[in-house]
Amino acid sequence: MITLKDVTLRRGAKVLLDNTSVILNPGEKVGLVGRNGAGKSSLFGLLNGTLHEDAGDFNIPAAWRMAQVAQDMPETSQSATDFVIEGDTALLAAQQEVAAAEASDDGERMAYAYMALHDAGAHDAQARSQALILGLGFKTTELCNPVNSFSGGWRMRLQLARALMCPSDLLLLDEPTNHLDLDALVWLEAWLKRYTGTLVVISHDREFLDAITDVTVHIDNHKLTRYGGNYSTFEDTRALQLELQQNAYAKQQDKIAHLQKFIARFKAKASKAKQAQSRVKALDRMDKLAPVLASADFTFEFKEPLNLPNPMLAMENACFGYPPPEGAPAGTPPTVIVRGVNKSVMAGERIGILGANGRGKSTLVKTIARDLAPTSGVVTEGKGLRIGYFAQQELDVLRPEDNPLQHMVRMAREGLPAGQSGREQDLRTFLGTFNFSGDMVQQPVGTMSGGEKARLVLCMLVWQRPNLLLLDEPTNHLDLATREALAMALNEFEGTVMLVSHDRALLRSVCDEFWLVARGGVEPFDGDLDDYQQYLLDEARRAREELKASLKSPKHEPAPVAANRISPEKLKSLKRDLGKLEQTILEVQARKHATEARLASSPSVQLLAELGKELQQIEETLNAHEDSWLQLSEEIEAASRG
Repeated sequence: MITLKDVTLRRGAKVLLDNTSVILNPGEKVGLVGRNGAGKSSLFGLLNGTLHEDAGDFNIPAAWRMAQVAQDMPETSQSATDFVIEGDTALLAAQQEVAAAEASDDGERMAYAYMALHDAGAHDAQARSQALILGLGFKTTELCNPVNSFSGGWRMRLQLARALMCPSDLLLLDEPTNHLDLDALVWLEAWLKRYTGTLVVISHDREFLDAITDVTVHIDNHKLTRYGGNYSTFEDTRALQLELQQNAYAKQQDKIAHLQKFIARFKAKASKAKQAQSRVKALDRMDKLAPVLASADFTFEFKEPLNLPNPMLAMENACFGYPPPEGAPAGTPPTVIVRGVNKSVMAGERIGILGANGRGKSTLVKTIARDLAPTSGVVTEGKGLRIGYFAQQELDVLRPEDNPLQHMVRMAREGLPAGQSGREQDLRTFLGTFNFSGDMVQQPVGTMSGGEKARLVLCMLVWQRPNLLLLDEPTNHLDLATREALAMALNEFEGTVMLVSHDRALLRSVCDEFWLVARGGVEPFDGDLDDYQQYLLDEARRAREELKASLKSPKHEPAPVAANRISPEKLKSLKRDLGKLEQTILEVQARKHATEARLASSPSVQLLAELGKELQQIEETLNAHEDSWLQLSEEIEAASRG
């Protein structure tokens, strides 16, 4: 178990933990909660050994293997699959030992090295890594893409997959949902529920915490308090405790007032001096209870829209996608993601946009936001439509060297909504309603936390006074208080809301209808979020089964889709070749099983070394055949589509 006994932890002069204790038992799934700056990440530093206690005793089992998500952005040309496989530190060590053993020409060492490699799971490492990558939302065509070909958010998903790939007894996850959409989040929940080690997770997603945790540790006022149960149980228990504490404090204050009144009245009377003195002593001995200091709740509101066109917008046989790349030959068609959309968006609607990763949610949102033009069809906007757009990458377009006031001044110059003032003092006052006051108004955005940047983007959005809010993952980096403030503001907003989010609490609170982007179109989704979660799990299961069936190899590069039709004779020939290859694969797999059986029968040291080498060669041959099988399969599929 992990034990902290009377631990004090400082960062510089700041005390984060002060003489506090807690125990975490093996196999528990712990949610670590507390206000921003309370010390959650610093406690992670204590757990992973990068920080050390300043006082008290901290113990963690020495034999425990630990995994956590690296926070650096990976820069490598390795394929996504190979990068994730390297997260398996036991496998990596076994591979290095095999290389060293072969170089030493020591038969006994080689024998043990090959056995260790097999025990480390070399035979299914590729399948395990690719299942993680696909579960976190990547496409099968991206498994072999270089890591540095992905954007920052997708690279952080690969870092998460790499941490999950690592065999561990303790898994530390700090805001693992920030870069995920809902389908990847549902998959991650299912994976973590199966995890058998001890999990400690920091998250501001209450439904995620409720789904996976059975213990909650709260950091407050430099103390750690352990609660049995998930986040909702913690909230209920703490609310009751605070109520009891406040009641006890109020009663004690009444008693103190009564004692002080008696002392003040009778301390000068000789006949009552003794009783007065005893009350002074009682007052001195009393353990003073602290009042419950109510945290200032963060709230904001969207101003009433200047007008409400109805419909807000209408889509007629619209197709959404991307134009041909720059430099493409004339006549190159656009890439179409979503086709044949016939939908209207009415004033006052609350629409949640659902869909598995890569099916076109962001393409739909970007087209409505005017970042993309429809590839065909018509999108008609209502007169006076004013879109407030919160994009996933919005934080990236903030100017790091500018402060919040400069961002507001620049936006004011670009166009004022009616009834809005661009005077600097009015802008400062408005920033203050989003907790940007004092020195923070002049603080460069580049030095702010992700949550502060997201709050600034929300501030700029509200100031624009939109009548259609188009929100694509607005809760990334927001703490629970700000998420709840956003949900309240959206519920009171008189305009229309279209929302893409992995925060199910926000979706449940705000949306009264759902659109599903799937199968190249947009359809109403009649179920609730629980139905959609089951739909996503079924889709993920189907994708895993397809992966196993495809015998995918990390060295494989997908064959280009044929530009021209293949003749029926050629197609038949390809299918014959595929059949022959399948038979060859079966034969090689039989050899592999026979060799593994011989290895398991405890042969001599010399034979162990020979069989280990033979097994390695068989697996290389099998991988090559599987590459060819997959390439042929894709050629046949492309030819059939053509």
